[in-house]
Amino acid sequence: MSRYDVAVVGGGPAGLAVAIHAATRGLNTVVLERASFPADKACGEGLMPAGLAALERLGALTHLDRSQSAPFVGIRYVQEDGSTAEGLLPAPGGLGVRRVALAEALVTRAREAGAELRERTHVVSHRRVGDGVTLELVDGEVQARMLVAADGLASPLRRAEGLELDAEGPRRFGLRRHFQLEPWTPYVEVHFANGVEAYVTPAGARRVGLAFLWEDGGVEGRVGFETLLSRFPKLEARLSTATPDSQVRGAGPLARVARVRVADRFALVGDAAGYVDALTGEGLSLAFSCAESLGELLPDALARGATRDVLQPYEARFQQVFRKYAWATRSLLMLARRPWLRRPIVRMLGHSPWLFERILHSVVG
Repeated sequence: MSRYDVAVVGGGPAGLAVAIHAATRGLNTVVLERASFPADKACGEGLMPAGLAALERLGALTHLDRSQSAPFVGIRYVQEDGSTAEGLLPAPGGLGVRRVALAEALVTRAREAGAELRERTHVVSHRRVGDGVTLELVDGEVQARMLVAADGLASPLRRAEGLELDAEGPRRFGLRRHFQLEPWTPYVEVHFANGVEAYVTPAGARRVGLAFLWEDGGVEGRVGFETLLSRFPKLEARLSTATPDSQVRGAGPLARVARVRVADRFALVGDAAGYVDALTGEGLSLAFSCAESLGELLPDALARGATRDVLQPYEARFQQVFRKYAWATRSLLMLARRPWLRRPIVRMLGHSPWLFERILHSVVG
């Protein structure tokens, strides 16, 4: 039976980031991914400045295929009547990057750092044994001194540990697809319609990603990519002759709540640790920040038994970072749900770009 210092379940950006930080600190680390590498998923694919800086600290930025990415300088809101507000991000701006390309860069860096990556590996269950955790796989077992759950929004491990709480409020969902088209703006555009938003992100020299977010019950009739696109006539016209560059992928419900992030020899990271909404585009930055905090703590925590008490500094750091993200996201959700309030505020920001930029810097700086 294989034994490791750290077993990470989930080979997305959060799990790979933890593995890189752990492996570079000399910990024998394995990543167990149910699908194959590089894993794709529905994602807005925008890296804000903090996430871009974290990717550079990981040593993964140099492995990124730049033909699969495109820089953006700020955020632009576009309303139903054509009114807009735009603001520049803090330097050096952001980066739109195809999710598969980001995953490939992280996979390369993780292997370079010495982590073992296992694909098509399904974790059936886990149990604590002595000073470690035993994971039962479809084809065997793995033992580790520490288990890190990075297994996504639905996180079976969060549920198995009894850490899942019900999210309050209406459920939100997302769909995403790419098109072969030269980006028409250096901004990430957020288009508003009643009950749904559209997010346009440059993701290559000749690729844009289009994602929709909507609330359960907020869109009448059958919900599909084409029916959502039809609610944005200007976007529909721009994309009418563009060739689709990926399959439609969906995610949701988006809001997830964990009671805590740590237990004895166990930690949650990424979407599994808790999620509000994709509205602010801060998901990847949040995941990288928390993965870095956990990675810094792991060597000392393992030396001290990796108990829940020993892992509390990670919980405290998560709460600090998550609180800011949650506040900003819930504030934007409140506006998105109230067009009568959102419309005059966006118009006001359009006339005061300095104020919009100040808000952006406080949220994503």
